[in-house]
Amino acid sequence: MAADLLQDFLQTKKQPESILPLNLQYFAEATMHARNAIHGAQGVAYVTIEGNRYKFAQLINLEARMDKTKTKVPIMGKTGKGNKSTGWEGTGSATFHFNTSIFRKLLKRYKETGEDIYFDIQVTNEDGSSTVGRQTTILIDCNMDGGIIAALDADAEYLEDSVDFTFEDWDMPEEFTTLQEML
Repeated sequence: MAADLLQDFLQTKKQPESILPLNLQYFAEATMHARNAIHGAQGVAYVTIEGNRYKFAQLINLEARMDKTKTKVPIMGKTGKGNKSTGWEGTGSATFHFNTSIFRKLLKRYKETGEDIYFDIQVTNEDGSSTVGRQTTILIDCNMDGGIIAALDADAEYLEDSVDFTFEDWDMPEEFTTLQEML
């Protein structure tokens, strides 16, 4: 009798629906067009110091990072630890032609008065040949770690200046549109 019940069960049990075949060629065709790689020099940056806005025309490169700070969390029943985000830190660096004194003036002011000046940097990436539009990022309350005070180089075709900085906040009022190939 148990064997008959088992046999009836096996005959009436529905078979799983067939799985649709995956067309990998569809994914192979969904690639980014080269025109959508953003040209590194196509953009503009501005620095706002005490209400004065300067076009950062001498900029060679700038990079700003947000790094999350994490705490290792022990979890009962697991041999590994989890990671909990507990904050973040903003850091950046910029290299530019050695032909402006605005940053040295801030360092000199700090040296003479102890007054530390914070400023904002606005960076817009916009490559006209790309279909993704433009992205604008504003680094808020930037503060220099230090900087070059003087420079000479007999072998140099041109002099470069650089500065490392931190920032307290950031915003992104304009974002790139999503590539069609990502959808």
